[in-house]
This record gives sequence, structure tokens and C-alpha cells, in this order.
Amino acid sequence: MYLVAGWLILQILDVVGPIMELPESVAKFVLLMLAIGLQYVVAQDQPETKVVDPIQWIETTHDFGQIILKKPAKATFTFTNSSDAPVVITNVRSSCGCTVANYTKEPVRPGENGEVSATYNAARVGRFTKTVTVTVDAVSSPIVLRIKGEVVEAPVEETPSEE
Repeated sequence: MYLVAGWLILQILDVVGPIMELPESVAKFVLLMLAIGLQYVVAQDQPETKVVDPIQWIETTHDFGQIILKKPAKATFTFTNSSDAPVVITNVRSSCGCTVANYTKEPVRPGENGEVSATYNAARVGRFTKTVTVTVDAVSSPIVLRIKGEVVEAPVEETPSEE
């Protein structure tokens, strides 16, 4: 990295001499662009840091498809603790009273699974999308789980007509 920076400085010095003969505003602009370019080159040499989420969800959105009116539907979201310390779900909040959430209350040890379930009451016909917000002690921002689908009337069974 230092060799590259040193080489760039020598190249810049070779370029700066003729630049200083340009009008002052043009010279300042060219020097500014060279400085920005140098920062870009130095930044490219920095190692990339990857943030690993301490928990891995199998899915964060569940689509029920069509469900029958007044027949509650339940989705279970499973996660794995991929950290090296136990994690605890500290809070679970659903977006409305039509969705009830339950979750693993005990600490989830490294390599083990935990669950959050969401039950939708299906009280109205139509499409729906609801969220369950999960707060975990080892994660800085809450995880938002989604359930969606369409509530439909129960199919009417046809009775054979007597003729």
C-alpha cells in the first residue's frame, strides 16, 4: 500500500508542475480531483468487514395464500442462534390486535433454534399484510416478520337437487 501511495505522489508531482502554470481556478480544480482520486485508491486497499447477524431466520415472510373466514391461521418463524453466546428474545409486538404472537421465552444457546409464531384471526374478508416486530438482545435493530394472505368466504357446498 505504501509503495502505491509513494508512486502516486511521484506521479502527482510530475503532473503538478505543469498544472501550476494553468489559471488559478483550473489548477485548484485539478488538484482537488487528484486528491479525491488518491483517497479513492487508498480506500480500495482497505479490507472489507462483514457484519454477521447473530441469528439466522429460515424465512421472515409467510404467505398463507387463501384462508377461510373465521378460521385462524398460524405461521411459525424459526431462527438459529449463529453467535457464540445465548440470545434472548426481549420483546415481540404485533401490528394489530388481529394477530397474536408467541415466542421462545428461554435463552437460545449457540447452534440451537428458537421460534416466533403469529396467529391471524381471519375476521374479515380481503387481502391482509401484518407484521410482528421481534427484539433480540444480541441484535441492534428489531427484526420485522411479515404474514400475508387473503381471507375468503367458506365455499358453499352444493347439495344435489332432487328432480
